[in-house]
Amino acid sequence: MRHHLHAALLALLLPAAPALAGDIGIHDPYALATTPQATTGSAYMMIHNHGDAGDRLLGASSPAAERVELHESREEDGVMRMTPVEGGLPIPADGELELRRGGVHLMLMGLTRPFADGDVIEVTLTFERTGDMTFRVPVDLDRLTGDAPAQGGHGHGHAEPMESHGN
Repeated sequence: MRHHLHAALLALLLPAAPALAGDIGIHDPYALATTPQATTGSAYMMIHNHGDAGDRLLGASSPAAERVELHESREEDGVMRMTPVEGGLPIPADGELELRRGGVHLMLMGLTRPFADGDVIEVTLTFERTGDMTFRVPVDLDRLTGDAPAQGGHGHGHAEPMESHGN
């Protein structure tokens, strides 16, 4: 019993290994849902292409939601609007794609259960070259405040990989 407790504490204290599939790495993932009654949530992360060839994020899925869409927030006539992104998002060779609040992000629609702070959800990203990449995303409701740290893998850890299925 004591051994399992020590292992659990050690797992919480050590940063998770980055989620890697092919040349793609996922850094600083987190998810938000605004209330226990919310039917939608969002997820953010930094996607880094460590390779010599570009790739494209085509879509996403999660057992935590009926569907997941790539969305972009932008201001139009003084009003913030979210619109689905068609055709995917390019990730240049040795480049990054930042999924962030107020920009491009994952929109989880039809949540299967409320997200509570500290929960972990499974997300699968589908890439044109790399294929499917499944990893765990922590729910971090502290980031709802205006004091949220800058996005982009600067000291918040890495995604915990689950599996990848290359093409």
